[in-house]
Amino acid sequence: MSIPTNHQVITHQGVPVAVVVPYEEYAAAFGRDAVQEATDPTVPHEVASRVLKEQISPIRAWREYLGLTQADVAARMEVSQSAFAQMEAPEARPRMNTLKKVAAALGVAPDQLRW
Repeated sequence: MSIPTNHQVITHQGVPVAVVVPYEEYAAAFGRDAVQEATDPTVPHEVASRVLKEQISPIRAWREYLGLTQADVAARMEVSQSAFAQMEAPEARPRMNTLKKVAAALGVAPDQLRW
């Protein structure tokens, strides 16, 4: 007996390598929390390890990871380089509105700068 499904089997060189299942079936099998975790923004190991080991801010770690200078990010934000330097200082506690502007200038999500 064959049961119809909405699954799609993906093969490579004739060998099955993946199966695509409907979203609702995946969510039912693994729970909504697993689905949310899969879509949450992540932080690369290189960024996280620098923040933890070198005690630098996530903003600075991201900026350097992306190969940008303080002047580059400041120009994107339309602020002075010295104003941006204050935002990325380890002791700085930027407001959420400021974090959103920094995140936009870096091309990351604000949550990737707050941890």
